[in-house]
Amino acid sequence: MFKLEEYTVETVADPFRILSGERYEFMIDVNVEEDDELFHEEGVRLRVVYAVNEGQGKVVSYEFQTADAGKYIDIEMEDDELAMVEQFCAENYSQA
Repeated sequence: MFKLEEYTVETVADPFRILSGERYEFMIDVNVEEDDELFHEEGVRLRVVYAVNEGQGKVVSYEFQTADAGKYIDIEMEDDELAMVEQFCAENYSQA
């Protein structure tokens, strides 16, 4: 399990109105213990696209990246981790 720390959130522009609802992009610094398979010396960042449509929000995509160079880390979240991230986004997307 990892911990979510500092983050930024921005509204994703949709100038052609292709997508329904609103999209938000989160960049979240992640604290990972050294014995976790996700751990990287240079740090880990989580990029999340969160969608809100008619008051309902959900994570539509995510990827882990190295914090220094932004290299993709090929790993999937477990269900409890995804639920934690979804709750975090629901509580913070309005700050965009």
